[in-house]
Amino acid sequence: MKEQGVLILARHHESEWNKLGLWTGKRDRHLTEYGFEKSNEMGQMLKDAPDSWNNRVDRAFASMQVRSIETLSCMLNTLGFYDVPTEHASTLNERDYGDYTGKDKWEMQKLLGTENWERLRREWDYPVPNGETLKDVSARSLPYFLEHVLPALQKGESVLVVAHGNSCRALIKHIESISDEGIKDVEMPFGEMRIYRLDNSGLMLDKKTVSVKSKVNA
Repeated sequence: MKEQGVLILARHHESEWNKLGLWTGKRDRHLTEYGFEKSNEMGQMLKDAPDSWNNRVDRAFASMQVRSIETLSCMLNTLGFYDVPTEHASTLNERDYGDYTGKDKWEMQKLLGTENWERLRREWDYPVPNGETLKDVSARSLPYFLEHVLPALQKGESVLVVAHGNSCRALIKHIESISDEGIKDVEMPFGEMRIYRLDNSGLMLDKKTVSVKSKVNA
């Protein structure tokens, strides 16, 4: 049986609205200058640590949102992988924050209260008015992962996926077999990359986490 490829799961870096502390969700916003700098560092970190993966990217995936596309581009350019087949999918997009889109996160913390604010941000099925729960994000992102990303890994290809805080968390929940309750304790900060070897069901066999130092974690 052919050995599984390596999955590198990464979150995009700082966007214009991340910098301002606004809930971005489905809104399309570019990386900041700092976000571009750190995205290049993410690629460099992989380049300098070949022992943590197999030192190649055969295929890449990103959401349809520009901040993830820009992060992916920076990483591949820094790695020197210029001709990697790349797919963009809206199913990997960030969670829709509905009525809270564009709102200041810290003002919303005061309005909602810290407990409800934390539940909204982290829990599996906590509703947002006219938006999505993490469970909803999983319902669209996980089938895409199983139908498009996992087959590439099963062929022995190494795959880089750049997505968003919540679409990454939705995939991590499946990959690491995390419970509905346990997912609230899982974060995917800017600059973090989780490097996995998976079984044929897309479940983790082993993992290594690497990350660049970042001033933001929103």
